[in-house]
Parts: sequence; structure tokens; C-alpha cells
Amino acid sequence: MTRTAEWKIRLYLFEEDRTTKARVVLDTGTTVLTGHGVAHCDPADEDVPEIGDELSAGRALHDLGRQLMTAADGDMEAVRTTPSTPSATRDAP
Repeated sequence: MTRTAEWKIRLYLFEEDRTTKARVVLDTGTTVLTGHGVAHCDPADEDVPEIGDELSAGRALHDLGRQLMTAADGDMEAVRTTPSTPSATRDAP
């Protein structure tokens, strides 16, 4: 089976008072998931906005990845517990 899908991802970055927040939104066409990440610049460190962007975006993407893995785990478990073929019901005691 050949299948092609397109998922849309939007990444938003917000910076205020040496804190950068990121929000990443994944739209699969049937589901929308949102990941969040935050980066704080230590007062002793030089303020380099790109570093805050990278850290907060990476954390938001990591959060989104965790959500995707949790969703996949739940979907796999649902498939495993639902007899979907005649042979699965035939093998049941």
C-alpha cells in the first residue's frame, strides 16, 4: 500500500524580559496537537536571542514528539485489543 500525507506544523516564538516561549502546532488534518517550550536567559549571561529561540523551539518540539509517541502508544494498544480479523476471534479460547 502506498500512501502520502501532509502534516502542517507552525512554530511561534515569543520573547519578553529575557524569556523566550515557543509554541508548535501540528495539524494532521484530523488532529491538532500543541507543544510548548520555554528558555530563560540567566542574568549573568549575554542575551543572544537566537539561543533562546533554539532552546525554546527544541523544547516545544520535544514536547510535541512526546505527545505523538503517547498517541501512537494508545493507538497501538487499541489495535492490539480489538479483534479485527476472523482468525483473531477464531484463536480466542
